[in-house]
Amino acid sequence: MADIYDLIIIGGGPAGLAAGLYGARARMKTLIIEKQKLGGQIVITDEVANYPGSINEATGPSLIARMVEQCDEFGAEKVFDDITSFDFSAPVKVLKGKHGEYHGKAIIIATGANPRKLGVPGEKELTGKGVSYCATCDADFFQDLEVFVIGGGDTAVEEAMYLTKFARKVTIVHRREELRAAKSIQEKAFNNKKISFMWNSVVDELKGDGILESIVFKNTKTGESTEIFADEEDGTFGCFVFTGYLPQAEMFAGTIDMDGGYIKTNDNMETNVQGVYAAGDARVKSLRQVVTATADGAIAAVTAEKYIESLE
Repeated sequence: MADIYDLIIIGGGPAGLAAGLYGARARMKTLIIEKQKLGGQIVITDEVANYPGSINEATGPSLIARMVEQCDEFGAEKVFDDITSFDFSAPVKVLKGKHGEYHGKAIIIATGANPRKLGVPGEKELTGKGVSYCATCDADFFQDLEVFVIGGGDTAVEEAMYLTKFARKVTIVHRREELRAAKSIQEKAFNNKKISFMWNSVVDELKGDGILESIVFKNTKTGESTEIFADEEDGTFGCFVFTGYLPQAEMFAGTIDMDGGYIKTNDNMETNVQGVYAAGDARVKSLRQVVTATADGAIAAVTAEKYIESLE
């Protein structure tokens, strides 16, 4: 008979690690299942300045290392596996992975959401070195520099306006000749003197030696390519990509209630399935940041604990 855990958490990012900490500290038999590498998106962030208490040049990896250490201290177990199927129909839920089968009384889904990438040369190498997917996280690194915002929806335009608080110039780059954002948001952007627009354009390549130094744009109508270089005195500029997110929860569709691919929960992180919770970027929410992910994880674990107690 396989071990039956009190709590199984799918995902080892900030939400999953916070849930693991709270679960293990509550003396629940807790397992964290992570597909690849603990930490989620934050591990690619060189500096974490907006997480409360993160000082002394805190980095994404250092913050995650402390979270992992806390989970270990309280006895949370960890395994690396890729969950491929599940059965939530019985009181003891079953998760099947490529390397094993796991049984738990309560499940927290903390699988996250990944920013939609451009898929162009240089993007991977320059992520965190001029290429960003989070204005709230990285805007202050571009104080008085130029930045390009890729996208034309509500998020892209709103984030472009936020970036004007830091950058000296913000250029919104959109593949069409008009924005998709709500008219009220567009009006604010058009009236902002720091914002300019590059229409019918997409990023074709990102270049730089260890830091973003130039961007190659392609005109979607003419096919013409134009390379724009960072100001010589600056040496670099920013490229913020806001072309959407890809929630990593598609396998639960049909069992768990969703909205646009994100898991629907109430304030206690409860899904429509009893004993199954969601936390972090995979769920419907207004702000996807480390601080909200850890809060979600804590709430989910405490709610799960009360549920498990009700079974006894």
